[in-house]
Amino acid sequence: MTLVIMAAGMGSRFGGLKQLEPVGPNGEFIIDYSVYDAIKAGFKKIVFIIKEENYEIFKETIGKRIGSKINVEYVFQDLKNIPSFVSLPSDRVKPLGTAQALYCCKDVVSEPFAVISSDDFYGYEPFKLLHDSLEKGEFSTIGYKIGNTLTDNGSVKRGVFYSKDNYVTRIIESKVEKKDGKIICTPLNGEAEYEIKEDQSVSMLMFGLQPSIFDYLNKDIINFFKDNKDDLSTCEYYLPDVITSMIKDGTKVKLINTKAVWKGITYHDDLDDLKNYIKSLIDNGTYPNKLY
Repeated sequence: MTLVIMAAGMGSRFGGLKQLEPVGPNGEFIIDYSVYDAIKAGFKKIVFIIKEENYEIFKETIGKRIGSKINVEYVFQDLKNIPSFVSLPSDRVKPLGTAQALYCCKDVVSEPFAVISSDDFYGYEPFKLLHDSLEKGEFSTIGYKIGNTLTDNGSVKRGVFYSKDNYVTRIIESKVEKKDGKIICTPLNGEAEYEIKEDQSVSMLMFGLQPSIFDYLNKDIINFFKDNKDDLSTCEYYLPDVITSMIKDGTKVKLINTKAVWKGITYHDDLDDLKNYIKSLIDNGTYPNKLY
């Protein structure tokens, strides 16, 4: 069973390559903790989706640390890895989004897999929950309480889950922030903003997927580019939108809620909070002082 880690983001709000920012006492990155938890949960292979220019630094840091613990492969999120009829503007450098990142894995991943973001600290329990769900042949996703995923340093992007009988019915990609003590959700699709409660279930881009998703992506990405032919400079192909489309077409996606607390470094000022949180988990024995 494979864990796909999306690590091609540019980290613009953070101000650098945040995937390679040390957060542990021995120079560990967030990704190191995700890999540690994934191995503990039973995953056997890691696939990193990265920008090609970052290959050497990933290989010499994370790859060197974990290469003896688990099989590791690398996939490049390439703007050229799109349907042949699409011609992107020559000055576009921004990645095409999380769904296109996963599309780039179509020739590497052929087994049940989980997919996560590289700049989120998830905790062990969600990895175990996804692993067990994948063993059952399910499509699934982890839902975090929105109150457990906010930062004091600005807005965040979250997929807001709606569900029925523990299965997802819709995911609305949204900007979420606290305003005057209220949690305000602003959908990215242009719908009106609204208030959500602390226990509203949201996505932290943590999905359990079956390999049949690549058959769906091969068709859906064509429709995406046809629909966005006049917006090729800025359009982004989001995985939660693909999952929502699959649900509309009849795929069942189980929503597995967790009480885990998210930590990350969306903004540079989040860094100290994350380091202190990891230190507290080391102090209480959740993680060893040195992971590898």
